[in-house]
Amino acid sequence: MKKFEQLQFDNSYARLPAGFHNRVLPRPVGEPYLVSFNPAAAALIDLDPTEAHRDDVASIFAGWQLLPGSEPIAAVYAGHQFGVYVPQLGDGRAILLGEVLNKAGERWDLQLKGAGPTPYSRGFDGRAVLRSTIREYLGSEAMAGLGIPTTRALGIVGSDAPVYRETVETSATLLRMAPTHVRFGSFEFFSHTGRYQALRELTDYVIAHHYPELAGIAAGERYVLWFAEVVVRTARLLAQWQAVGFTHGVMNTDNMSILGLTLDYGPYGFLDAYQPDFISNHSDHQGRYAFNRQPNIGLWNLSCLAQALVPLMDQEALKAALNGYADVYNSHYLALMQAKLGLRESRRHDAELVQALLILMAQSATDYTNTFRALGEFRSDNDNTWLRDRFIDRSAFDAWAIRYRERLAAEGSDAVERQAHMDRVNPKYVLRNYLAQIAIDKAVQDQDYTEIDRLLALLQAPYTERPDQERYAAEPPDWGRHIEVSCSS
Repeated sequence: MKKFEQLQFDNSYARLPAGFHNRVLPRPVGEPYLVSFNPAAAALIDLDPTEAHRDDVASIFAGWQLLPGSEPIAAVYAGHQFGVYVPQLGDGRAILLGEVLNKAGERWDLQLKGAGPTPYSRGFDGRAVLRSTIREYLGSEAMAGLGIPTTRALGIVGSDAPVYRETVETSATLLRMAPTHVRFGSFEFFSHTGRYQALRELTDYVIAHHYPELAGIAAGERYVLWFAEVVVRTARLLAQWQAVGFTHGVMNTDNMSILGLTLDYGPYGFLDAYQPDFISNHSDHQGRYAFNRQPNIGLWNLSCLAQALVPLMDQEALKAALNGYADVYNSHYLALMQAKLGLRESRRHDAELVQALLILMAQSATDYTNTFRALGEFRSDNDNTWLRDRFIDRSAFDAWAIRYRERLAAEGSDAVERQAHMDRVNPKYVLRNYLAQIAIDKAVQDQDYTEIDRLLALLQAPYTERPDQERYAAEPPDWGRHIEVSCSS
C-alpha cells in the first residue's frame, strides 16, 4: 500500500490540447479539518488507509498541498439543462488534480469538488457546502455498495469558512474519484461550436483509454461500435436505478457519464413509499426528472449525444444504436425485477406479474425497499398475513399472491434458497433522505461526524442483516417524509 506521495500519476486528459481544459490551481478553504475518510475508495488506488491519520491529510484533501505528479485542470463542456441547451458550462467548482494508476493498471481521476472558482464558474464562488458534500459522499458510496456503476469519494474536509446559499452555510471539499469525468456534454461542446477535429480527438481519447477493446478497428466502424456500447451501458444503468428505486433528480446531459456511471449527486433520493412519479428535486417544477420518467430521459440524453456525433459517423448507424436502447433497458430491467422476486427462470408473463405488484404497491404507498426485502419471507404454505397487511386492498394482494405462488411452483422454487437469493439482490439498507439528514444535522450543528462514518460502513454492505442496526432500515418518521432537496450546493 502507498503513501499519498507514492501515488502514480499519468495525466492523460491534461495532455489533450488547451481547448479541452484550463490549468487552474485550487483555492482551498481556510483551516480545513478532516470530516471523513473512506478506506474502501482508498483501496481502489492502493492508498494505505493509515494515511487518514496523517497530520496533513486535511491539507491534501483541501488542495493546500498538491501531490507530486498532479496537474490541476478544469475541463470544459456544455449540456442540455432541463431540456434547454447551454453552450458552455464546465468544471465550475471541480478541479481535476490528475489521474492515478493503481497496480492493476486501472485509471482513477482524483477531483476536488468545492476547491474554489475556475474559468467556468460563471461568477459563482466555486465552493461546496458541507450539507451537499455529505450527501454526495454517502450517495456515491451507497450506490457502489448496491453494485451500481458510480463515481466514488475518497473523503471530505470541512471548514468554518462561510458559504452563502439560501442561508449562510459552512464550506467543505470532496475528493471525488472516477475512471473519467467525461460526460455527454463534453461532446456537445465541441460539436455545437463546430470544432469537429477536437470532437474526433475527444472520441479517440475516450475509446483509447476507456474502451480499449475497440482498438484496431477502422475508425468508422469503431465509432459506431463505441456509441452502441454507450447506449447499452446507459440503458443498463437506468434499469439498475429503477430496480433499486433511485431517482437522480438532475439528469441533464452534462450529468451523464460517457462510461455509464452515476455522476453528479445533486438532488437525489431513494424511494420510501412507492410513488412512480416521485420527484427528488423540489426545483424540478414540471417533474421532468421524476422517477418514472428517467428511462425515457436516458434515451433523450443519448439522442442529444448522437446529434453531437453526427459529424463523425453515419446518421443511420446512430439511429440504429438508439433504437436498441429500449430492448436493452426492458430486458435488463425485467431480469433485475425477476431476481428481486426470486425467479430463477424467465417466463412469458413475468413482466405482468412484476407490474401487477408495482400497481398494488403504488395504490397502498408501501415502502419500496422494505416490501421487496420482506417478499423474501413469502411462503407458499401460509397466508403471509404480515406481508398482506402492508396493502390496503388485501383481497387484491391475495389474488396477486396466488399468481406468485403458482409461478414459484412452476419452477420448483425452494423457499429457503429463494430467500437467500432474494436477500442478495434486495437491500436491507438504502440511503433514505431522513438518514442523510440526521448525519448532516449532527455534522453541521454539533461537529459530530460519527454518523457519517456509521452510515458509510452500513451502506457499503447494504444486503447484510445487522440486528443491532435495525433502526436504519426503518421507514421515515413523519418529519422525514417531507425533506426537500434543491440544486443549491
